[in-house]
Amino acid sequence: MKHYLTLALACATLAGAQATPTVPQPSPLPPDQTPQTLNATINEPKALGFTPEQLARLRVPAGFTVKVFAKDVGNARMMQVMPDGTVYLTRRKQGDVMMLRDTDKDGAADVQQIVAQNLNFINGITARDGKLYLATDKRVWVADILPGGKLSVPRVFVDDLPDAGQHPNRTLAWGPDGFLYVTVGSTCNNCMETNPENATILRVAPDGKSREVYARGLRNTIGFGWHPTSRKLVGLDHGSDWRGDDQPPEEINVIERGVHYGWPYCFADQQPDLYGTADPPGNVPKEAFCKTTRGPALTYTAHAAPIGMVFYTGSMFGAEYRNDAFVAMRGSWNRTTPSGYNIVRIHFDANGTPVSTEDFVSGWAYQQDGRDVQFGRVAGVAQYTDGSLLIAEDQNGVIYRVVKP
Repeated sequence: MKHYLTLALACATLAGAQATPTVPQPSPLPPDQTPQTLNATINEPKALGFTPEQLARLRVPAGFTVKVFAKDVGNARMMQVMPDGTVYLTRRKQGDVMMLRDTDKDGAADVQQIVAQNLNFINGITARDGKLYLATDKRVWVADILPGGKLSVPRVFVDDLPDAGQHPNRTLAWGPDGFLYVTVGSTCNNCMETNPENATILRVAPDGKSREVYARGLRNTIGFGWHPTSRKLVGLDHGSDWRGDDQPPEEINVIERGVHYGWPYCFADQQPDLYGTADPPGNVPKEAFCKTTRGPALTYTAHAAPIGMVFYTGSMFGAEYRNDAFVAMRGSWNRTTPSGYNIVRIHFDANGTPVSTEDFVSGWAYQQDGRDVQFGRVAGVAQYTDGSLLIAEDQNGVIYRVVKP
């Protein structure tokens, strides 16, 4: 079902597609800036269950095949693949971690076991030196990996992360510098954050006892990682909602220490967000402030909602895919024609800079009897030990596996 809202200078926060948006009164614009009218749409495609027949709907490049690695795994979010093929999966709604194994080597998991529990809003996961690190909305936890793949009881590694608000999905990864990087989204769609750690990436000391804001102005960067050869940090940021069908775009950023990436004052190529109510610090005009921020290396269709990202370093897909990235676009609810519901490949040049994008797996969303439907909200992506690509889908609890025989 589609609902149309006409918003003049609107700044709205939406907790979910079923929520009723609230439109606070905007701040007055300077005399030389004429208010415009936006037509914003609530259109979340009808959710369908997964059936084996729908597998044939998924489109991949010639030579690739999509299979099912696991089914009925609940709210599947992010994955950590270990050298022995063990896959650890975070399940946000269940608040736990599931271990999956393919013991008979047939390309599908035949072992599914819960190995950690009572982790509300768990999302991010990474491993280092025999330990598994887990991100919930307010903490980072660490657990020892025990014989057989089980985990010790998780203990707190980082405490008192900022309140989550609208964006509780933290992700984390160990950087080439030996520090732990943690994403912290904004609490809102467009506002002045009271906590300076919101809308940032944090850099945490190896012992977890200190941290700094590495980069700011990032509304909700969930998928991120380091290019395998250039070591450039690349992340995908969610643009604000309620700006119409085509703006602001999703951003692919090359993230550097100490840089501001614009939100909530600017979007895309340093463009002032005239619809936002937040004013830059120091009473600086938005246009002037935006010139001091960093624009994205690339943009992608608005509202597609990038979630997981992984750089490809395997050999199964061929040399032309090596050092490119795969991104899970969870899918829009705020666009007349749905965007996302796919896996996107990001091409990088020899310097490790993103230069273009293309669909890699698509078909989860389609038209049925004249209405938009979908059977998959993709979330995490991970490279399996054989070089295939794992895709976690959290609506129907399916983990897909893309192979090139």
